[in-house]
Amino acid sequence: MVYEFQGFIPVVHESSFVHPLAAVTGNVIIGKNCYIGPGAAIRGDWGQIILEDGVNVQENCTVHMFPGKSIILKESAHVGHGAIIHGANLGRNCLIGMNSVIMDDAEIGDESIVGAMAFVKAETVIPKRSLVVGNPAKVVKQVSDEMIAWKTKGTKLYQQLPTDCHETLREVEPLREVPENMKIQDSVYKTLRETFGKKR
Repeated sequence: MVYEFQGFIPVVHESSFVHPLAAVTGNVIIGKNCYIGPGAAIRGDWGQIILEDGVNVQENCTVHMFPGKSIILKESAHVGHGAIIHGANLGRNCLIGMNSVIMDDAEIGDESIVGAMAFVKAETVIPKRSLVVGNPAKVVKQVSDEMIAWKTKGTKLYQQLPTDCHETLREVEPLREVPENMKIQDSVYKTLRETFGKKR
């Protein structure tokens, strides 16, 4: 669902996909190959929200801000399920973990990884390539080349997802029985532990 608000109409590039159960409101600009999942709310009612190319905002995320503030989620920023971005700017190719909260005027550096359920306080500045965890969130180490390569591969799956959704997602009636020879999806991406064989 895409809504005009006070004369502001969202701009969504045709290559991007906004799920019908998401809500995009007002002064929002969504670039190329972005994915907005069901239940996500991107509210550009009080300020501008820009999603640069290749950003994904997954299921049940909220992106909003205080009045008069504007924010940017830079190219390939990856916002995990249930996260809240409130008036914060996200750097290029960063990862925001599931159910984390990033508060007003915080700055997440390029290629940083914020762990699941972290709480990043208002006005916090996270340097680029930082691994951030906890409540309140702290930088615990630098992101390695291997870790950022793993993150980037995962984001590429989300950058392909808009095309897949445009081509194959449709509303249907459910099957009543499991078909014989039902397929399962291929394993195309592994967890961090599976990838590196130890806790990073």
